Amino acid sequence: MLSYNQKMSSTALHDTLTANSAHLGEFSGVATASDFGDVRAEFDALINGCGVYDLGWRAKIELTGEDRVRWLNGMTTNNVRDLAGGRGVYGFVLNPQGRIQGDLYAYNRGHSLLLDTDRQQLEDLLKIFDHYIIMDDVAVADASDSVTAIGIAGPNSSKLLREAGFAPDLQPLQFAESTWRETNVTVVRGDNPAVENFELWLPPTSATSLWEELVGKGARPAGTAALELLRIASGVPRYGIDIRDRDLPQETEQDRALNFSKGCYIGQEIVERIRSRGNVHRKFTGFDVRGPLPAGGTKIQIDGKDIGEITSVASLPLARADQSVALGYIRRELATPGKEFRAGESTLAVATVPFKDVFQH
Repeated sequence: MLSYNQKMSSTALHDTLTANSAHLGEFSGVATASDFGDVRAEFDALINGCGVYDLGWRAKIELTGEDRVRWLNGMTTNNVRDLAGGRGVYGFVLNPQGRIQGDLYAYNRGHSLLLDTDRQQLEDLLKIFDHYIIMDDVAVADASDSVTAIGIAGPNSSKLLREAGFAPDLQPLQFAESTWRETNVTVVRGDNPAVENFELWLPPTSATSLWEELVGKGARPAGTAALELLRIASGVPRYGIDIRDRDLPQETEQDRALNFSKGCYIGQEIVERIRSRGNVHRKFTGFDVRGPLPAGGTKIQIDGKDIGEITSVASLPLARADQSVALGYIRRELATPGKEFRAGESTLAVATVPFKDVFQH
């Protein structure tokens, strides 16, 4: 049986963030810090120093039972069957038509699999899982109330973690168990290719103490506004914004989510057909923007004809000058770096992501 928990109204760090002058707002259906009064400085810490942020808006799902690995391997686009202990993978959940219904990280904790996803996807993913558990020995439980997370990012992240008593010598999506002040903490290396980043999973009751320890060691608190700037600058699509339930996996350019030798899974026939017969017509990419920042959903045009769509936009507050960028989809044959198009009143130039001028380390 699946257990469905109601969305939390706030994260485990809510009171601490409030006490530290955070401007609160809703993110992924959860109340957390939007910013701490200086988004420019918070973004700078994330790309040039070390920023710390609340990840209580992420959900955790625990899978147990003898069939958990085989079953999940048949539900996702990546290889869970051969996932070593202490490692994770990123993948999509598809429908039989190959359309993306959600994304998640799956981690092998030995006795169980732990899934990490956006809280706004939680209810839909649990319903999908419930539909496909038939005679399988698999138990699925929402563990979001018992496990929360704090994130840190920036080139000084490893150094700060060592000073706080952790050993962060990990590969991307590798994790290690640690003990901090008699609290079990899981240290996870993130997979953002643009900047070093980690997650610290722990019981909600210890979140405030660890937050204060990291801030005391020099990490700058950052809110979701700065995190979204980092996401867009890194070229990482977000489900529900850049990835929709009508999109196909190969359109998103997220090769890290796909494995073509793992065997059958829901939607696999469509994914394999695309791979074997030729590319899809659209691709996800970045754009440099000249002119006013277009809104998400703005059509990209050439000679008055729609050839793509903007999904995310940002004015990146860099030290030398603000940089306007966008993420979105464009016809694959037109996605030559530097090629220009129109989007509303703005000019777009195709750019590779991560946006190379943003990250100096």
